Amino acid sequence: MNREIELLLRILDEAYERQSWHGPNLRGSLRGVTADKAAWRPAPDAHNIWELALHAAYWKYAVRRRLRGDKRASFPLKGSNWFPRPETVTESAWRDDLQLLKDEHLKLREAIAGLAPELLDQPAPGGKIKYARLIYGIAAHDIYHAGQIQLLKRLAGA
Repeated sequence: MNREIELLLRILDEAYERQSWHGPNLRGSLRGVTADKAAWRPAPDAHNIWELALHAAYWKYAVRRRLRGDKRASFPLKGSNWFPRPETVTESAWRDDLQLLKDEHLKLREAIAGLAPELLDQPAPGGKIKYARLIYGIAAHDIYHAGQIQLLKRLAGA
């Protein structure tokens, strides 16, 4: 595999699930979170942990779609970007949505691994953002929301 693609995959994986130097990554920030804690909101209009997890899943899907030049409409949930959760608080529903996040990460990883290295410095279909920037950008997105989740966990426990 190309070294640049390997590096981008390592960056993506570190932001999501591999050990990182900076503290919890996205999956680590979600580890041990119960459905009740995931559903807790610090204010009526604020997003909760559950919604942040699905938001991250959606953007992994959106980046994969951009990398492949796919059309919209294949994300498993209706809507885009933010998905109000939960309808009912159950551990099963929470686990299902965490599985969706994991599945979207794996699909994104597969799309990146299949890229031709010469594309990395080219704009991805449908925009001006280059392939490589989309990939390291989605990794930064995971880390950003991991930090928010860590803060929400502390606030929920206070």
